[in-house]
This record gives sequence, C-alpha cells and structure tokens, in this order.
Amino acid sequence: MSEAPNNAVITGAASGIGLGLAREAARRGMRLVLADRDADALAAAADALPDALAVPTDVTDPAAVERLAAAAYDRLGPVDLLFNNAGIMATGFSWEIDPARWDASLKVNIGGVLNGIRAFVPRMLQAARPARIVNTASVGGFNPSPLMAPYSATKFAVVALTEALKGELDMLGAPVAVSLLAPGPVRSAIFDDPFGGAVHPATERFVAGLRGMIDQYGMDPEPFAAAVFDAIARGDYWIVPQPEALDPMLERRQAMIAARAQPSFDFLS
Repeated sequence: MSEAPNNAVITGAASGIGLGLAREAARRGMRLVLADRDADALAAAADALPDALAVPTDVTDPAAVERLAAAAYDRLGPVDLLFNNAGIMATGFSWEIDPARWDASLKVNIGGVLNGIRAFVPRMLQAARPARIVNTASVGGFNPSPLMAPYSATKFAVVALTEALKGELDMLGAPVAVSLLAPGPVRSAIFDDPFGGAVHPATERFVAGLRGMIDQYGMDPEPFAAAVFDAIARGDYWIVPQPEALDPMLERRQAMIAARAQPSFDFLS
C-alpha cells in the first residue's frame, strides 16, 4: 500500500491475536470495524477503543459476513485493511474427533476466510484504490502435526488459498494486495477448550505441552500485532513475526520431502 491505512476490519477480534491487532490499529490512529461471534466480549473490546464499531458476526455464515462488509463500508467508506483472522482449534486422534468439531474447524478456519474474500474483494475492486487482505494461517500451516489434524489441514488450506488469491488479483492488475500471516506461539484463548472428542492421555500430554510452550515462549498479542503492522507497512506478503518458530521446521520439512523420507514426529516422544 502506498499510503498508511486509515481503517481496518478484523474478524476474531474479541480476544487473542484479533484483539491485539485491534489495539495496535487503534494505537496507530485507525478507525475500526470489529467482528466476532462472542457478542459480549466483542462489545467490551470495541468500547475500550476510541473509534471502533462492533458487528457480531458468525464468519461461517456468508450472509452474516456480507452484512459485516456492508456495515464496514457504510461506517468506514472504502476498507483499507481486512484481517480474516477468526480461527478455532480441535485436538485428538483424527478418527475420534467429533464430526461436528471437524465441520466447525473447516467452516471457521477455511470458510471464514473464503466468506471474507467473497464479501470484501468485489467491493475493494470496485473502489479501485489500494487495500490489503491479511489472512491468518499459522506456522502449523507449513508443518502438520498429529493430534491437531483439523487445525493443520485447515491452516494448510489457508496458505494455498491466500497464494491463489494473490495470483488472481495480480492477474487483474488490481491495487488490492495480499498477505499471509503465520503466527507462532501467541498467548491467546485458543487452547482453552481444544479437545475435539475422547480425551486420551496422549492428547492431554500434547495439549499440556503446547500450553507450556505458549506460556514460556509465546508472544503477547500486542507486540505480535506491532510486528504485523510493521510488516504491512513494508508491503510484505509473508508476515512471520516469529521466524524462529517456522524456519527450522520448514527447512527440515523441505529436506524430508526432497529426500522422499518418511514423516517423523520426534517432538512427540
């Protein structure tokens, strides 16, 4: 973007990364439209910021996201930044995770991003001015993990969808830029209720280990968000605020694929 963004729309904005992004955007003087399915937490978040409108939204519902886009353009005019950020976690053995939890992961983590694209891209193209879409994937979108297959699978999909979206907008010569946000461990509520089915000791140990890693090494949402907005200001496509969480495992994965080696998950032992 050639000019600093003046406004932003953020989904999953009531807590965690989304709330951190909202606070950083407000600190930088932006006007905001915030979306989340938790209406009470969303209202509290918006009330604490100087120029923010809360629009309770279920991102799995295309009509609801269309209403969000209409409200945002009514409030802000042309939208500068869209953060497709809402996401959920489900852990357990792939075949034992409740079908409803699998379905929710697909609908929120992939469908929510797609619904945001459907609702906002036509409006951004019609405005014919610089804008940016930031889709939240994860470092887990580059390296799958046992016991969290719904998250891995959906975040891999977000990586692919985001790259495809960039290519499509480039084909049109559109002024709409795209970024892929890949968080590492960030302190949030995503592991408050991660169990997707029968809870085995292996799953309990796995979740406890992830919670401990986040407690020890995780970034707080506010400095994380500052790094994200700095990357946006540079015009980065790949936004990886914690490269130490991605680069070593990505190198190992690329080497594994190149060698046609068996996947290995030594970190679980």
